[in-house]
Amino acid sequence: MGVKKKKEMQVAALTICHQDLETLKSFADVEGKNLASLLLHCVQLTDGVLQIHYIKQIVPLLEKADKNGMCDPTIQSCLDILAGIYLSLSLKNPLKKVLASSLNSLPEFFLPEAMHRFTSRLREELNTTDLYSYRKVTDNISSCMENFNLGRASVNNLLKNVLHFLQKSLIEILEENRKCAGNHIIQTQLMNDLLVGIRVSMMLVQKVQDFQGNLWKTSDSPIWQNMCGLLSIFTKVLSDDDLLQTVQSTSGLAIILFIKTMFHPSEKIPHLISSVLLRSVDCTSVPEWFMSSCRSLCCGDISQSAVLFLCQGTLAMLDWQNGSMGRSGEALLLDTAHVLFTLSSQIKEPTLEMFLSRILASWTNSAIQVLESSSPSLTDSLNGNSSIVGRLLEYVYTHWEHPLDALRHQTKIMFKNLLQMHRLTVEGADFVPDPFFVELTESLLRLEWHIKGKYTCLGCLVECIGVEHILAIDKTIPSQILEVMGDQSLVPYASDLLETMFRNHKSHLKSQTAESSWIDQWHETWVSPLLFILCEGNLDQKSYVIDYYLPKLLSYSPESLQYMVKILQTSIDAKTGQEQSFPSLGSCNSRGALGALMACLRIARAHGHLQSATDTWENLVSDARIKQGLIHQHCQIRIDTLGLLCESNRSTEIVSMEEMQWIQFFITYNLNSQSPGVRQQICSLLKKLFCRIQESSQVLYKLEQSKSKREPENELTKQHPSVSLQQYKNFMSSICNSLFEALFAGSSYSTRFSALTILGSIAEVFHVPEGRIYTVYQLSHDIDVGRFQTLMECFTSTFEDVKILAFDLLMKLSKTAVHFQDSEKLQGLFQAALELSTSTKPYDCVTASYLLNFLIWQDALPSSLSAYLTQQVACDNGDTPAAVVERNTLMVIKCLMENLEEEVSQAENSLLQAAAAFPMYGRVHCITGALQKLSLNSLQLVSEWRPVVEKLLLMSYRLSTVVSPVIQSSSPEGLIPMDTDSESASRLHMILNEIQPRDTNDYFNQAKILKEHDSFDMKDLNASVVNIDTSTEIKGKEVKTCDVTAQMVLVCCWRSMKEVALLLGMLCQLLPMQPVPESSDGLLTVEQVKEIGDYFKQHLLQSRHRGAFELAYTGFVKLTEVLNRCPNVSLQKLPEQWLWSVLEEIKCSDPSSKLCATRRSAGIPFYIQALLASEPKKGRMDLLKITMKELISLAGPTDDIQSTVPQVHALNILRALFRDTRLGENIIPYVADGAKAAILGFTSPVWAVRNSSTLLFSALITRIFGVKRAKDEHSKTNSAEGKEEDWVARAKTKEQRVCNLFRRMTGREFFSRFPELYPFLLKQLETVANTVDSDMGEPNRHPSMFLLLLVLERLYASPMDGTSSALSMGPFVPFIVRCGHSPVYHSREMAARALVPFVMIDHIPNTIRTLLSTLPSCTDQCFRQNHIHGTLLQVFHLLQAYSDSKHGTNSDFQHELTDITVCTKAKLWLAKRQNPCLVTRAVCIDILFLLTCCLNKSAKDNQPVLESLGFWEEVRGIISGSELITGFPWAFKAPGLPQYLQSLTRLAIAAVWAAAAKSGERERNVPISFSQLLESAFPEVRSLTLEALLEKFLAAASGLGEKGLPPLLCNMGEKFLLLAMKENHPECFCKILKILHCMDPGEWLPQTEHCVHLTPKEFLIWTMDIASNERSEIQSVALRLASKVISHHMQTCVENRELIAAELKQWVQLVILSCEDHLPTESRLAVVEVLTSTTPLFLTNPHPILELQDTLALWKCVLTLLQSEEQAVRDAATETVTTAMSQENTCQSTEFAFCQVDASIALALALAVLCDLLQQWDQLAPGLPILLGWLLGESDDLVACVESMHQVEEDYLFEKAEVNFWAETLLFVKYLCKHLFCLLSKSGWRPPSPEMLCHLQRMVSEQCHLLSQLFRELPPAAEFVKTVEFTRLRIQEERTLACLRLLAFLEGKEGEDTLVLSVWDSYAEARQLTLPRTEAAC
Repeated sequence: MGVKKKKEMQVAALTICHQDLETLKSFADVEGKNLASLLLHCVQLTDGVLQIHYIKQIVPLLEKADKNGMCDPTIQSCLDILAGIYLSLSLKNPLKKVLASSLNSLPEFFLPEAMHRFTSRLREELNTTDLYSYRKVTDNISSCMENFNLGRASVNNLLKNVLHFLQKSLIEILEENRKCAGNHIIQTQLMNDLLVGIRVSMMLVQKVQDFQGNLWKTSDSPIWQNMCGLLSIFTKVLSDDDLLQTVQSTSGLAIILFIKTMFHPSEKIPHLISSVLLRSVDCTSVPEWFMSSCRSLCCGDISQSAVLFLCQGTLAMLDWQNGSMGRSGEALLLDTAHVLFTLSSQIKEPTLEMFLSRILASWTNSAIQVLESSSPSLTDSLNGNSSIVGRLLEYVYTHWEHPLDALRHQTKIMFKNLLQMHRLTVEGADFVPDPFFVELTESLLRLEWHIKGKYTCLGCLVECIGVEHILAIDKTIPSQILEVMGDQSLVPYASDLLETMFRNHKSHLKSQTAESSWIDQWHETWVSPLLFILCEGNLDQKSYVIDYYLPKLLSYSPESLQYMVKILQTSIDAKTGQEQSFPSLGSCNSRGALGALMACLRIARAHGHLQSATDTWENLVSDARIKQGLIHQHCQIRIDTLGLLCESNRSTEIVSMEEMQWIQFFITYNLNSQSPGVRQQICSLLKKLFCRIQESSQVLYKLEQSKSKREPENELTKQHPSVSLQQYKNFMSSICNSLFEALFAGSSYSTRFSALTILGSIAEVFHVPEGRIYTVYQLSHDIDVGRFQTLMECFTSTFEDVKILAFDLLMKLSKTAVHFQDSEKLQGLFQAALELSTSTKPYDCVTASYLLNFLIWQDALPSSLSAYLTQQVACDNGDTPAAVVERNTLMVIKCLMENLEEEVSQAENSLLQAAAAFPMYGRVHCITGALQKLSLNSLQLVSEWRPVVEKLLLMSYRLSTVVSPVIQSSSPEGLIPMDTDSESASRLHMILNEIQPRDTNDYFNQAKILKEHDSFDMKDLNASVVNIDTSTEIKGKEVKTCDVTAQMVLVCCWRSMKEVALLLGMLCQLLPMQPVPESSDGLLTVEQVKEIGDYFKQHLLQSRHRGAFELAYTGFVKLTEVLNRCPNVSLQKLPEQWLWSVLEEIKCSDPSSKLCATRRSAGIPFYIQALLASEPKKGRMDLLKITMKELISLAGPTDDIQSTVPQVHALNILRALFRDTRLGENIIPYVADGAKAAILGFTSPVWAVRNSSTLLFSALITRIFGVKRAKDEHSKTNSAEGKEEDWVARAKTKEQRVCNLFRRMTGREFFSRFPELYPFLLKQLETVANTVDSDMGEPNRHPSMFLLLLVLERLYASPMDGTSSALSMGPFVPFIVRCGHSPVYHSREMAARALVPFVMIDHIPNTIRTLLSTLPSCTDQCFRQNHIHGTLLQVFHLLQAYSDSKHGTNSDFQHELTDITVCTKAKLWLAKRQNPCLVTRAVCIDILFLLTCCLNKSAKDNQPVLESLGFWEEVRGIISGSELITGFPWAFKAPGLPQYLQSLTRLAIAAVWAAAAKSGERERNVPISFSQLLESAFPEVRSLTLEALLEKFLAAASGLGEKGLPPLLCNMGEKFLLLAMKENHPECFCKILKILHCMDPGEWLPQTEHCVHLTPKEFLIWTMDIASNERSEIQSVALRLASKVISHHMQTCVENRELIAAELKQWVQLVILSCEDHLPTESRLAVVEVLTSTTPLFLTNPHPILELQDTLALWKCVLTLLQSEEQAVRDAATETVTTAMSQENTCQSTEFAFCQVDASIALALALAVLCDLLQQWDQLAPGLPILLGWLLGESDDLVACVESMHQVEEDYLFEKAEVNFWAETLLFVKYLCKHLFCLLSKSGWRPPSPEMLCHLQRMVSEQCHLLSQLFRELPPAAEFVKTVEFTRLRIQEERTLACLRLLAFLEGKEGEDTLVLSVWDSYAEARQLTLPRTEAAC
């Protein structure tokens, strides 16, 4: 194993004063053997670690001296010096502890003298008067008391002095802290000193023995007086809210400790403290000293925080064990609890809430201690049914979902202690059946699983009463918990609970059962549900179960692995035997048993549960399955299989040859993963493997070096170490070859990212050896010129990630890289970088930055740049690498600045010219990039840098001045014409005039058209020509015409501002600052920093463009962070001054203000956000508090129109602050006031206020309830179940779905956190409800209803809310019900949704009945439809929630539903024509339909409830009397008609199915038939009917239907054919085609001629015409249908196939056209489905039906789809390949038949199968030219190259180069080439005549010549400056060369070996995918 350097211990060396040094010299002996010599030698050392060695020799030296040595002046002086050394050392210096430890062993006869010397020295320390030295003295007192006998004795001797010093120091520190108000750095230091002083005072009282007696307890004792003084100080500190809360908290502890120490008699202490806490001190009965020291505690108004900290002191400092305080102590305990409960309802500040939770948890600990020896009365007060425990449980339930993790943890401690408390109160009895535990368990289990606190509390219950009692209630609990593990927020809680439960269960079973049968029961309970999830669960579930639960299970029960593997192997084997049962092996959507197996084995190996890797391969999993896993379609199976190979619990485990081969195989096909997460895991796992190789190679190297002849019995030496080392070297070299090959021209982003990341890991792990460490491999040895160039070309990627990885890798190879470049090439690179830095493409300047940095760090800059340095600097030789980099950076920055200065000067004359020709932001970006790579704190050329920095700042300001008018204009991005002709000049003129008021430069007076000749011709709008100076020249540009668009101007401006802001922010952050102007240190002066601050202030407050002020904000944050840490007081106070200034400007609302009142206040919120977010979080956050107070007062409603703008600003700023996560919980206390402002602001008549209020409200919702989640499957209101109820889920509105994405909160939790909102929301809701219910209700009276209901619908009533009515949700219910009467439709819907969570599940039936009773009867004359609609909606949503929550078939559920049905029947007139309103009729019918679903679900096989109630009879009556039967009047239109038709149709369909199910006949007693519904004139009716029928047909076709197709639907083919011909509604037509596709063509195709007068052939043509002409879904369905008809013809009319040959060709062309990339995904998925279904018929048929050209065209479609950028298309296309590989005649072609593979290898497998089929068909001669044509590419490819070389470049600013995320042309070429070579090699086929390939040879030869010409036309460094053209040519070159080589091989001109090397080692790689025809498929 390689030797790793330990981190060296840093020890500061000790020093002594000059006088002590002279003393030691005078006493040191000549031999250097006495103590003085030892100390002298020690103090002269500069290494603290060596000094420790000498310190340890002191005592052994003194032990040799005799007792007479006490009088030796040498020893006396040395002891005195040692005392001085000890006190001079810092507290954390290890020397201090070593010295104390040594002196503790001092011989006894030296102790008196040593004590005298220490006391003397300590006395001198205590007399110090320097305030800032107090901390050192305090630390010395503290260290003397810690395990140092001499120190403790000295403190005892000087106790009076010590106490006096502490009292004096604390007083002075408090006074200094008051004087330094505002200087938070000094204040923080002083408060820390204060904290240490208080702690040391407490330590003295606790550890000094003098305090144990009573001698000092007299009023004239100095110690007593000092103690009283200290107590008085602690009281003052406790009450001072300007101090840190940690200081106050410690003072509370100190006060109680001092009272406990000083008060006499001790029996009265509990009563005294209790009276202080309850604020009921009797001033006449307490001692005078207590009154004088603690007067504010006795008579004053104590703050909440002070009482809280006194409670903490009470619980921490008093002795609660063994009942030592008696009954008074018990009373104090109860009083403390009541005080804490009172505080819990008052305290809302997050930090105090945290303190409170800890103190409550501490109280429960104290209660447990007291209960162990308590009185019966206390036992009654603290049992589970007591009020105190009830209050504590309420606190737990309220806070168990608190956003603070630490607070949630305290609730867990509390709950656990509560259970222990109750157990103590019932000790001796059987506590398991105890009612308290039983009720608690049942109530917890009733809760929904989305509540996090449920898991913690259940875990505590399991530990207390055992899991068997919980499983007895519900055995499915393990499965239920596993089900919720798809939600990431719940996973840690669920896995912890499961672990607690299975551990407890195993212990219980083992104790109950003697034999081993218990393990089967345990496996059935815990392992079987796990395996089910691993095989069948959704992706998230499985991932989280594997990451969190599986490791815990295997760690606790390793023997379960064998059980799991056995089950999974059996499952795989059982399914693999069935050829098409792929799900068992996993698919793209399911891992299956194979994925579960790999996951289990991976976890087992990583945690050391497998004996060895060899055992794994031989016994547990086969080689074939490993390979299947490595290329499986499911990404996680690939990752798990790779993890199985890479991960091991032993870092030195040898990597076997098999593992290396598999890793190589994996890398070949998995670099192009599209998922960033998967890529990250692959790279991480491979890095682990490389570390294993490096570590194990060290072991092997040592074994080889040892030359041991004996053969150890271990796996390391199964072969000679040198053999293994060579295998390692070959393997790593092979890996690097594969990775560099992956960086070919045109490779995808993901491939490059993966390859470069892995190469970076290799360079990092196998670093250049240092010392004697052996390295098995060095990447630099495998780098040549070509590979170096490949890495350089990665800089041209449009993705910065790739540039970063390539740069880092080149830096790791820096010692070798420079040798591959000549000076001419370097000069070209530098010029290319300069050219790219002025490109109008923003990503080009990033490339330039990396190129320049590379040249800087390689010391490869052109020699001409040395002119930018002074003679002395430029001529230095022998510089260190750091100095070279600094010098190079300086040269480059000066060069860039010179260019930038010239360009800024030109931009000052014409910004349009600059935007078109040399946008300046690229130069600034390159300067920033160069500075970022440099260590700016250790510069050597400071004198050179200072003027550069000064000039850079001035240049930045100049540039900003040029571009700021555009950024600060009223509409910088409002109008962006993208015309490419000169007419855009007029539009540009309009834009520039529009922004004129803020601009002063003359170039805004006219638009300009630029021509890039030697001069610019400016055409004005009047057609007159204005010539400008011909010296104005654009450097480095070709002659071209450029049209300046507004977008170009804007991009130039905002990006320039962005780069300047980032540059200034970085300079402030990284550059050292000059403490004083004359200082030689530092590069930034104080004035420069202030100027930068003013710059940011101006642009943040005045910029209008978001891109500009967002990036200015980033730079400003860096500045404010530096200022807050700056020791310079004037700089430190700048943020505060800026904040007050902008707040005043906001408040004054001056019309002349330049603050932007639109655009969400533009940069103003960012400005204030930066100032507040950088405030130190550990302080009091005073700026935040004052700012929030000001903003909330401004945001409130106002009648003054002049206050509107400040109000808008305040609302916008508040929104930004509530969204800022850096403010954390510090912003929570202001949420309630913010919510009030938002809700009240929504009622403002001013639109701007309403808009800002809405945005603020949205931010508050996120802050309160958390960010949106992807899904909320386990929320209180779950989605409807069963196919018949799917419509309910679909009927939910968008707002409801969005609502469910947020975390929901119980009413108690919400109103406990924000109690001010309870009366506010209730009052607002009452006001709204009263208005809604009034006779003159107006829709717009109270728009705040919307916001109120949005908040309320996120709350819900919980069974754990308790009985307290203070925050009950009951009062809201009647108001919400009345809001349902709103005249606004949307408000009624929201009220209905908001009502549901407010009603407990058990109360829903009564609420529904009550609501139904309020509906009018049919005889009522006066009623409002709005009221009826609102009530019906509430009934509907309540009924839906009731149905979803009651999943059982219990009698109560049926009984309640029956009662509801009876009540509903009384109001059935609302569903009939008697009710004229279609909207209310529709909702009533929805309720009826929902009742049918609920009762059918609950009844199942029992007596049908609906029939017994006569319900269906009523329904049939409603349908018979409806418009579905009678029809509507002509042109009838009414509100709610579509909704009514849909509801009525759903009910009618349900009635038809119900009648059919009862009678078993086709039609009986059915008011309407499907035929009638299908013939309806309304598409809504037809669509719903067709959807219901399609569902049945799909179920029957897939075999999911229990009884096949219902009799009602048999023989309906004729009906659907007729419908298809006359249907004109697209959605209905599509569904008809889908139904026909589901049906067997043999049933309906023969009827086409009779029915629709089309022959089957004509019907096929009709279908293909639809597929050709229609779009999207209809086209896809028609293609599927046509393909099914074609297949039917081919299979049934074998003799007459030639009759439809033309149609067959038409179908092939249709399929080909449907594969094109521009078509929708749905179209291409349809093609994949068609190809998969017809594969056996057309693609792999041993006797091809189609012509070869058509067959190959279909195969080309498969290959095209496999290279699609859409992952869904690729995954579907792999199914086609899998089907093709699994046919009888092809299953021998590859080793992956019947395997679900990934698209990356599917491409290679498809070509392998195709080549094998060509040989089977004996079609090599006609097929080979076609395949060579594929290899060469389309003729259009080279034409595109030529055109791109010669066309004029258009400046489309954001159009990147041809970006490919998946498809890689050369990869396809590689696979095709190798399989063609493999085919030709095996078959030995040669063209019968040379003329056969003449055409191809001629075409290839011409293409070679053209490519050669095009390459010569490219400019130098074309790969950087002409990246797109260069890449296209490279790709075409590779294709051409591959084709040439194959043609040469066919002619016999090139040998096999040469060809193999030329074409990517083709044959060897091809052999990995193919098998001899005789081998069996896996």
